[in-house]
Amino acid sequence: MQGDPKPHFAIRYILHGEGALIAIVGIVLYAQHGFSWLLFAVLILAPDLAMIGYMRGPRVGAFWYNLAHCYVAPLILMAVGQWAASETATAIGLIWGIHIGADRALGYGLKYPDAFKSTHLGRI
Repeated sequence: MQGDPKPHFAIRYILHGEGALIAIVGIVLYAQHGFSWLLFAVLILAPDLAMIGYMRGPRVGAFWYNLAHCYVAPLILMAVGQWAASETATAIGLIWGIHIGADRALGYGLKYPDAFKSTHLGRI
């Protein structure tokens, strides 16, 4: 529910745990595939560039931040990478998904349009 900055205690920790598990599994898969750790280091914070949208206000910022922090795009990128046998696309999709999972584990949720600190996981 929009405007409700505090999800139920148990739900919040389930979502934190889910994010941590996604990040951990992603890192394990990344390592098993032998992808470049230099690429990982360069791109792990790239989704946060979407915060530039906040320069245009909280509504625009939340839109771009949420677009860059939902799992749909990295999953599509990983699927395309597998289909096209593109290790680069698969690696970038994994890095992106790991970033999102780590954010969720740390309590950085999707943003409500009223303020940057108002997220679906509570106030940060």
